[in-house]
Amino acid sequence: MIGKLKQNLLVACLVISSVTVFYLGRHAMECHHRFEERGHPVVLGSLHAPLRAGQNLSSPFVYSKDMPLIFIGGVPRSGTTLMRAMLDAHPEVRCGEETRVIPRILAMKQMWSRSGREKMRLDEAGVTDEVLDSAMQAFLLEIIVKHGEPAAYLCNKDPFALKSLSYLAKIFPQAKFVLMIRDGRASVHSMISRKVTIAGFDLNSYRDCLTKWNRAIETMYTQCLEVADKCLPVHYEQLVLHPEKWMRTLLKFLNIPWNEAVLHHEELIGKAGGVSLSKVERSTDQVIKPVNVEALSKWVGKIPADVLRDMSVIAPMLSRLGYDPHANPPNYGRPDPRVLDNTRRLQRSPEKPSPS
Repeated sequence: MIGKLKQNLLVACLVISSVTVFYLGRHAMECHHRFEERGHPVVLGSLHAPLRAGQNLSSPFVYSKDMPLIFIGGVPRSGTTLMRAMLDAHPEVRCGEETRVIPRILAMKQMWSRSGREKMRLDEAGVTDEVLDSAMQAFLLEIIVKHGEPAAYLCNKDPFALKSLSYLAKIFPQAKFVLMIRDGRASVHSMISRKVTIAGFDLNSYRDCLTKWNRAIETMYTQCLEVADKCLPVHYEQLVLHPEKWMRTLLKFLNIPWNEAVLHHEELIGKAGGVSLSKVERSTDQVIKPVNVEALSKWVGKIPADVLRDMSVIAPMLSRLGYDPHANPPNYGRPDPRVLDNTRRLQRSPEKPSPS
């Protein structure tokens, strides 16, 4: 009885989601054709709201699928929050908190595409790939634009959204992607020690979590390489050790002017046009601090011996990404003087350091 009820609820949710996406797609397509017929550029919406520094206050904020959107992703606990906080410190950029709905709607779209039977049913109903793509563009844009204040450059940080990186690159042709990469041993230790619930990850098993980490980062890294001109892999360790070098590299890649504020994100937290943080995201207590090296090797000595022994087999992506699977501790490199100074000041602080 309970199983049947769950099945019925699942079907109902699928139907509601399908109808919603169908409606949004039809609406977006109608707007698209009307604008094309009138000889105007295709614009999905406009918003009257306070803008960030350097923007025209007299005109509405106009947005479309051809905006230079920025997507930040990676396996959770890989520095995605730090990266978006540093970008958020730039006066022309707004990322904001995780939306949580974007990776879920993308996963649903993937589910429809993978099922040949479901694909056939959608096509028969007139819900073609063109309709679905227009619906996804409209839905994702509304979420990205309206969950925060307008800015010259808008970005989205939902870690697992980049599991659909190739699809996002298709429906947002001007978008660019930042793939955060971190030593999988550190990411997994952080998940387990901080009890960060991630669907499919067994937080009681380092072996299981490392296996799932390997699978997830392989999916995202492979897609990143496929659109190499639009995707920049950034190693968390190198961002922490050499923040100015990597932020300059990133802003050049994004075609955004350099601004020193990205090196002092902690000074702009909670300020207008600065860095807005969620009270429920697990990384919030860490990104309120300046860039430091406290979390780099906290995993050393915490992973079971049998898992360490099998590391190259459990997580072959470690070697592919440039990490030594048998180095305990690894040598990530020497930090810049500014980072060393930040770390020393934090270590002298009476505040207890947060977990990795």
